[in-house]
Amino acid sequence: MRNRLRSTVAALVCALTVAVAAPTASAAPTAPSASTSSIPDSGWNDWSCRPSAAHPEPVVLVHGMGGNGVDNFLTLAPALVAHGYCAYSETYGQTVLGPLAGGLAPMAGSAAELGAFVDRVRAATGAAKVDIVGHSEGTTVPAYYMKVLGGAAKVDRFVGFGSNFQGTTLDGLGALASAIHLQAILDGIGCGACADFLPGSAFLTKLDDGPVAVPGPVYTSIVSRYDQVVTPYTSGLLDGPNTTNIVLQDVCGLDFTGHVGQAVDPNVTQLVLNGLDPAHAAPFVCLPFFDFGV
Repeated sequence: MRNRLRSTVAALVCALTVAVAAPTASAAPTAPSASTSSIPDSGWNDWSCRPSAAHPEPVVLVHGMGGNGVDNFLTLAPALVAHGYCAYSETYGQTVLGPLAGGLAPMAGSAAELGAFVDRVRAATGAAKVDIVGHSEGTTVPAYYMKVLGGAAKVDRFVGFGSNFQGTTLDGLGALASAIHLQAILDGIGCGACADFLPGSAFLTKLDDGPVAVPGPVYTSIVSRYDQVVTPYTSGLLDGPNTTNIVLQDVCGLDFTGHVGQAVDPNVTQLVLNGLDPAHAAPFVCLPFFDFGV
């Protein structure tokens, strides 16, 4: 049964991937990364970028399970750059699939990787703190980094979408893996993060021991009622005076996105931008968005 559950959770590798095509490579703090320099006019992972007075914190983007530092943010990262942010991403949690699909290694180690990347961004930009924006596992790993590894002192604002802080009941993920004929591959790759997402895992027990949100950072968490990967979707809700929870359908009844689609959802992009800079938040415009996938 345990092996079957691990296999089922491994379906998150597919479900959380927007696309896996462009591998990433580590870059020195003084040079653009090889992975993003090949994207014309992408503008992010520009290590010569210096934060402006309007946006003094650089933004660290944290991808979902099975995603990578490029493909997960092909919509959001250019939007951030267009609004004047210095934005950075990497592919964390690599295992046998290398940089094609990250976020598979145990999440405690990935949180430590994130901490090192945050320090690299701070050193390169001269910023005392960063903002973090994450999708799916890219919310869980930063939450652990801030709460357990002391990262809260280095983070000003955190905005998560497709958030997951309490694991998932895995409803429908086995059927998904079977439908796309990927289960056999997933069974063989190993996925420490998958086991971490099982309710009651040692990782989640530590993360959920007391409030997930800790003093210091300001948290915004965006979830969808149609999410079929994070089940129940309420696993992405936070408690605390420094937290704001947004259910997409409460602010936009015309948004039918599930989980993966949030990475390209224009409503999510608006909410992320406003969450990063609420003092200058643009009026939210509900845009019809139909994504009937997971």
